[in-house]
Amino acid sequence: MLQKFDPRNQDLLVNVHGVLKHRNEAGVSPFDSAVQGGDAVWEGLRLYDGKIFQLEAHLDRLTHSAQALAFAHIPPKATIKEEIRKTLHANGMRDGAHLRLTLTRGIKFTSGMDPRLNTVGPTLIVLAEWKAPVYGSAGIRLITSAIRRFAPDGLDPKIHHSNLLQSILAKIQANHAGADDALMLDPRGFVAETNATHVFVVEDGVVRTPHVNHCPEGITRSAVLRICATESLPHTVCDLSLSEVYRAEEVFCTGTMGELVPVIEVDGRTIGSGAEGPLTARLKTLFREFVRSSDDEVLV
Repeated sequence: MLQKFDPRNQDLLVNVHGVLKHRNEAGVSPFDSAVQGGDAVWEGLRLYDGKIFQLEAHLDRLTHSAQALAFAHIPPKATIKEEIRKTLHANGMRDGAHLRLTLTRGIKFTSGMDPRLNTVGPTLIVLAEWKAPVYGSAGIRLITSAIRRFAPDGLDPKIHHSNLLQSILAKIQANHAGADDALMLDPRGFVAETNATHVFVVEDGVVRTPHVNHCPEGITRSAVLRICATESLPHTVCDLSLSEVYRAEEVFCTGTMGELVPVIEVDGRTIGSGAEGPLTARLKTLFREFVRSSDDEVLV
């Protein structure tokens, strides 16, 4: 799975600290904290018919992450929403778009890790692109990465930070193995997530997903669990071993970039029938209905 360039994104206008510039001209200072040390937090957002799915939850997570990193200043939600609205309007977007929202600690007066060197900030970046769900519908293949997710006492996964080297290293392993993505384990050897998505398995008709002790609290993951509860579909949050993944009737992943996507193979082992399972298909339909009926604020 390799994303392809969408010609509609040739002349995107990117919002950096409230200023809209062509994608080839937009940039941040080399003294910005994101450049200096990956000192930033981010959110992936998806636009449906003028509304961003679960925007309030995403902005809450962004704020909580910035608070955990002790940012001196955090823009209020209203300010961030206005910059999102301005960016979408400038690019003529109302549907079928994905946004990358990044908030950095800001600009330092000299190089260094010490947050006290930051004198200007924070820096808010709104990058909106025309982008359909990236995985398609045919199903994806995973390999298990040798890279483990950090424990909370190493780097707390509740901080949705921009230091993504763990995920990048795992993705490199998947690329070299000819797989689409990499399954990542926690320090105990249980499944945490993939390099980019949360993981669900179906066994004996029960939808199961790992705890989020070693990965972020996914917005789409939470929506799927809510749908299961509403529809009275048996579900549980529990530890999952690789053996349980291999023998599952169905496996699927969730995330803003790809919504719900079936997993048809893990480590060379065919999952279920090797195609999208019936419960995955049902949940995909229910998720689309959930998105359409959401009470998210209309931005454009």
